[in-house]
Amino acid sequence: MVEFALVVPILCVVLFGVIQFGVLYKNYVTLTDATRIGARKAAVSRSEADPVAATVSKVKSSATGLDPVKLDVTVVTAGTTAWEHGEDVTVSAKYPYNVSLLGFVVASGDLSSTTTERVE
Repeated sequence: MVEFALVVPILCVVLFGVIQFGVLYKNYVTLTDATRIGARKAAVSRSEADPVAATVSKVKSSATGLDPVKLDVTVVTAGTTAWEHGEDVTVSAKYPYNVSLLGFVVASGDLSSTTTERVE
């Protein structure tokens, strides 16, 4: 019983840590997928009235499970004129995270992902 009482708190902290990092990894994969979808939208939406707004909207709607208010999306074109055929468009997104174990914040910061596509 004494050994069990000594080992259980350590096992619980390890278990909760694995769960927290699993959620963090899921959020990172979701963010990466959303920026990829947004970059694809930016690459094919040069005929729209406001391609930046359409791209940001697509990234936020594709990031299921993430809070769209906390999601920071930026869209940058490489050339001097926006959305010309053959130019690169880069979509970047940031999402804040914190890893807490037993009420203590162990790590915090921003998850970030960037995807570049060529405008079609």
